Amino acid sequence: MTASAQVKAESLETVWDRVKAHLRAEFGDAAFRSWLKPLTVSSLRGGQVMITAPTRFMREWVVTHYIDALKRYWNLEEPSVQSVDVFVKPTAQPQLVTLAGQQEQASGLVTESVFEAKAAPIVTAAPDVLEQLSASLDPRFTFDTFVVGKPNELAYAAARRVAESPVVSPGCNPLFIYGGVGLGKTHLMHAIAHHIRTTNPARKVIYLSAEKFMYQFIRALRMKDTMAFKEQFRSVDVLMIDDVQFIAGKDSTQEEFFHTFNALVDQKSQLVISGDRSPSDLEGIEERVKSRLGWGLVADVHATTYELRLGILQSKIEQMQNNGANPDVPQKVLEFLAHKITSNVRELEGALNRVLAHASLVGREVTIETTQEFLRDLLRSNERKVTVEDIQKKVAEHYNLKVSDMHSARRSRTVARPRQVAMYLSKKFTTKSLPEIGRKFGGKDHTTVMHAVKKVEELCLSDAEFREDVELLSKMIAG
Repeated sequence: MTASAQVKAESLETVWDRVKAHLRAEFGDAAFRSWLKPLTVSSLRGGQVMITAPTRFMREWVVTHYIDALKRYWNLEEPSVQSVDVFVKPTAQPQLVTLAGQQEQASGLVTESVFEAKAAPIVTAAPDVLEQLSASLDPRFTFDTFVVGKPNELAYAAARRVAESPVVSPGCNPLFIYGGVGLGKTHLMHAIAHHIRTTNPARKVIYLSAEKFMYQFIRALRMKDTMAFKEQFRSVDVLMIDDVQFIAGKDSTQEEFFHTFNALVDQKSQLVISGDRSPSDLEGIEERVKSRLGWGLVADVHATTYELRLGILQSKIEQMQNNGANPDVPQKVLEFLAHKITSNVRELEGALNRVLAHASLVGREVTIETTQEFLRDLLRSNERKVTVEDIQKKVAEHYNLKVSDMHSARRSRTVARPRQVAMYLSKKFTTKSLPEIGRKFGGKDHTTVMHAVKKVEELCLSDAEFREDVELLSKMIAG
């Protein structure tokens, strides 16, 4: 049997299966599952292969990244192929009416079927269902109460643009906001949701944590009602996910998040996501998810400056006055707190509340002296407040590594030993527990931290050069 006759005896799907096998071998399982497996072959006529993709977003990605490989492997399997086109499968549910005769072309492969499109009803979640899915918003967290400074001006500007745009803001989908604890990420997320719901109540908004997204997905699996889950989350105009790092290592949840993301982008819905670090530095998150998170605008919220902290305290006093209170706090006390409480905004506002509560309860005037007395324990911990992130940065610089190496799973000595030193110094200079330190290093177990501390202590006794390195880093961290 000649090669041509052999091809004629085969079905279009059989050849497509062989093409897909080539694609899987070249690009790997992850890329194949995400972008190539969902494709279907429609027809081959006159040397032109027609491929369908389920969404416009996926079609654009395939054309940009895989079209040359598709042409190459189709031509390898069937030399008569001259071109490969990818188009979006209609959203309508087709009803088969007739099957056209098998019009064999030069390739001898099957041709397209004739369909009559039957419109499928669009299912959307009811407003009360969306309200139940969405977390409650803090009424204090609005744009009006957010104090803008150099460390957060980009994130603030991006959040306002997304909130004020009646449609998806170009270049801002998704908007990814990241930064440390207590620096204002959640405030901005709530502010966006508040603004949209107030100015454009017709837009459907869901705001929830990544943890709740996962629990809703697990519940849908348990109840065997995943279709309802998909309809709820894919029928919104704005989806906001807080603390996306929580889904690290949760493969099934990441799979569903990935497809939800693609569906919403394809239908031009807005996504706003927050995390504790940039998309590229997220540990335990699949590469395809990272690439999607970094697709739009990534805005970080830096640690606060003295000027920003002072502005936040002054704004807090003004809010109290607007609510009918009359806090008597001298400017010098606000300046003192802004200098001394540097860790995060949450702790700064908590310190001011403590001072006012103490003064009110014991009937004493607020002064720098009474403030020092009321906040003795907090000020003492802030005098030498060092974070695990600070230590990771200094150790990475010292050993000429990337900060991301501190969170990675790489086990080569050039990375593993500095990581152990950073764990040792984190135990020495912070009040974090071993499990907390482990989580800061890419979700390591507390026993890993214990081993690192013990190993560094042993090496300090046996290796003078290593001991000098650790002592130098200790002095740098202690300031």
